[in-house]
Amino acid sequence: MLQVLLIDDNPAQLQVRQAVLQQAGFSVSTAMTAEQALAYLRNPESAARFGVVITDHILPGDSGAMFVRQLRELHSQVPVIVVTGLAEAEEEYADLNVTFLHKPCPPEELIARVERLLK
Repeated sequence: MLQVLLIDDNPAQLQVRQAVLQQAGFSVSTAMTAEQALAYLRNPESAARFGVVITDHILPGDSGAMFVRQLRELHSQVPVIVVTGLAEAEEEYADLNVTFLHKPCPPEELIARVERLLK
């Protein structure tokens, strides 16, 4: 079963989204920084199990857009969902092939988007 890699520096948001996805039947790994997520993704054994990456736009250190650029160098085709409350953030992801979810994101919408991307 493919897993979801969930990245958010806000522990409450991370726990809520993780719980929502797990209750929907997904296997979820979490990271609180882009660096932590990239460590997972640089490891060939762990990287192969991720079917979708969900990241917050605002992260400590690298922004979500910078993280996605680095991710695309490693894994160009893995689906990415960017969660943001900033409509203007979408410009930063031009040509990076990402899907956006805007905050507040209802659990049903998050689940439906992950299901679509995993098919």
